[in-house]
Amino acid sequence: MTALGDILKARIAATGPITLAEYMATCLQHPQFGYYATRDPFGAAGDFTTAPEISQMFGEVLGLCLAQCWLDQGSPAPFALAELGPGRGTLMADILRATRNVPGFHGAAQVVLVETSPTLRAAQAQRLAGCTPVWVDTVDDLPNLPLFLIANEFFDALPIDQFQRGETGWHMRLVGLSDDALQFGRSPALPAEAIDPRFADDPPGSIVEASPALPAIAATLGQRIAARGGVALVIDYGGWRSKGDTLQAVRRHQPDHPLAHPGEADLTAHVDFEALARATGLPRSGLTDQGALLNRLGIAHRAERLAAGLTGDRLETHRAALHRLTDPREMGSLFKAIAFHAPGTPAPPGFDPSHA
Repeated sequence: MTALGDILKARIAATGPITLAEYMATCLQHPQFGYYATRDPFGAAGDFTTAPEISQMFGEVLGLCLAQCWLDQGSPAPFALAELGPGRGTLMADILRATRNVPGFHGAAQVVLVETSPTLRAAQAQRLAGCTPVWVDTVDDLPNLPLFLIANEFFDALPIDQFQRGETGWHMRLVGLSDDALQFGRSPALPAEAIDPRFADDPPGSIVEASPALPAIAATLGQRIAARGGVALVIDYGGWRSKGDTLQAVRRHQPDHPLAHPGEADLTAHVDFEALARATGLPRSGLTDQGALLNRLGIAHRAERLAAGLTGDRLETHRAALHRLTDPREMGSLFKAIAFHAPGTPAPPGFDPSHA
C-alpha cells in the first residue's frame, strides 16, 4: 500500500468510512502524496495521453473556433483566454500558435490557467514562456472580463459520489476497511431527497453518479459569461445523462483497481453533460461527438497541409493521430463536446445547433 493509502486507512480507522468523493479528492489533490501534486501524468512516460498530446491539430482547430467566437461577439478587449486543467500547456500553446494571425486577438487576450498542481504549473510555464500566463486556483478567481474558455478532460477528473438503488431505497457507496485493506461498502438507506429527482424512479440495482463540485463550477462559469460575454467549450467523455458505475483508474496506461494504488493512479468518471448544462444556465449547443466536431472545424484540411511536409514514419504517425482523434472506433465517438455561450450571441462554429 502507498503512503497515501496508509494515511487513508488511519483516517478511516479513526473516524469511519468516507464517501467516494472524499476518497477521490484525497487521492488526486493531497498536497504531499496526491496524484496531481506529485507528477506529470501525461504521455508515454506517464499514465495516459490526452488529445492535445496526440496532435497539434486538435488545439489548432479549436483555437480558431474560439477566435471566431471572439470576432462574432465584437472582439471585446481585454478578455480572458482561459483553460481549465491545462495539463502541460500543450493545448493553450497550440491555440496561441493557430490564432497568431487573427487581428487583435493576442493583444486583447489575457491567458489564464486554472491549475493547482505545482508540477504542472512548472511545465505550463516552460511551454508558455512567451505569453506571460496568469495562474489561478479556482474558477472563482478568474478575472472579471469577457471569458473565452476551453476545458478538455477537466470535468471527468472531478470527484464523484455514487448511489445505488437497493430494494428498500438508495445507498451511498463508501470506502471503508476490511482486514486492514481498503474496501467498498455502502451507507444505510438515504432519504428520498438525497437523490437527484432525474433518477428517483430508477429500478433496484441502478447506479447513478453525482459530482459535488460540478454545479458550483458550472454556475460560476455561467454567471461570468452571462454578465460579461464569452463562450465555454467543453470536451470530455460521458453522456447526456450518464448512468452506471463509470469510475475508473488508470496507471501506466493500464486499467487499475480504484482502491489499489491511492495517489499513484488517475481516477476519473464519465461526465453528466445534462447536469453540466443545467448548472450553467446558458444557451448551449447540442452534444456532439468529438470526431464530428473536429471534422466540421476542418481538421482534415489541416491534416493535408501538415502531411505535405512529412514522409516515412513521421507521415504514418501523423495519419494515425488524425485517425485516433476522429474515428468513431477511437476517440471520435468516446469523447463528446458541448458549447455554452452568452445570451443573444451565436453558437460557436462546428457545434450542433443551439438550444435555449
